[in-house]
Amino acid sequence: MSWNTDAFATLTTPEQPPTPLIDLPLPAAPGIRLLLKDESKQPTGSLRHRHARALFRRAVADGLVTEGTTIVEATGGNAAVAQAWFARRLGLPYIVIMPGERTEARARAVEDLGGECRFRTPPLAIYDAARALAAELGGHYLDQFGRATPHDLAEELFAQLGEPPAWVVTGAGTGATSATLGRWARDHGLPSRVAVADPDNSAYFPGWTLDTPDYATGMPSRVEGIGRPRVEPGFRPDLVDLVIPVPDAAAVAAARHLRTHTGLPVGASSGTALWAALELADRMRARGETGTVVSLIGDAAPRHLSTYHDDTWTAAKNLDPAPYTAELHTRTTA
Repeated sequence: MSWNTDAFATLTTPEQPPTPLIDLPLPAAPGIRLLLKDESKQPTGSLRHRHARALFRRAVADGLVTEGTTIVEATGGNAAVAQAWFARRLGLPYIVIMPGERTEARARAVEDLGGECRFRTPPLAIYDAARALAAELGGHYLDQFGRATPHDLAEELFAQLGEPPAWVVTGAGTGATSATLGRWARDHGLPSRVAVADPDNSAYFPGWTLDTPDYATGMPSRVEGIGRPRVEPGFRPDLVDLVIPVPDAAAVAAARHLRTHTGLPVGASSGTALWAALELADRMRARGETGTVVSLIGDAAPRHLSTYHDDTWTAAKNLDPAPYTAELHTRTTA
């Protein structure tokens, strides 16, 4: 068997059963069900695992990645971890250009999988640096901000639910996940709507509101894994029904709420999506509507215990979750 055949089989063979749905009670909103699609059960612990698989699958199928190709990417956090995992599985060198200054926590997760981390400032410099490095090495710039999408997520989720939900909520990262979900719902004639949860400093909410596809803030997000300083090309505003801005402190409060009720030490990206889902549940309740809201979560990791779940760390970052914690209590308690 050729390497290409083996590699493609690796990228297309199912690894595990569907990730579970967690029912989060909402006594304050009778008739509205809140479900959490727990992507932390992926092999690399996040929703980025599916996207990394899709990126590698497309690159191998197109002949852009072959045996020995050096993979180069511009990203940080969970996306880099997932890509490093697939690169190691395929026996490929992996180098990621991350924004900002080196932090051991971010670097170690990739380096433990055999990858190499390089850091660049300002944040927007990582894209040109990655392209240049890939050209220099004769490698392949994976480009997670392109249009490769994890179609299996939508198929799996809607099959699990049976009845279409009123809303599906995901964080604003590359834009690929919201595009996949929106396209699936529309292609299959489903009434489900897609909402994108956007953290502070991110470009998606103002770009979507102003209908400006090249909108940029130039500022990095404080929420690992989501929030972009520019609207990425994978974001499809025509497939998104609503973009909800979420304060970072509210995302921290929601992440802690999730940990309390599920035991999962999720990060603020999951908290951002949960806060937006609760906002939608509130709006449905106010309009007398019933139905299901699904929020995607999936960055549960012990490292978050020393950041988003630690009062000293959040105080140093000027994040005060207390007011939002009180609001969460009101929203979720009968």
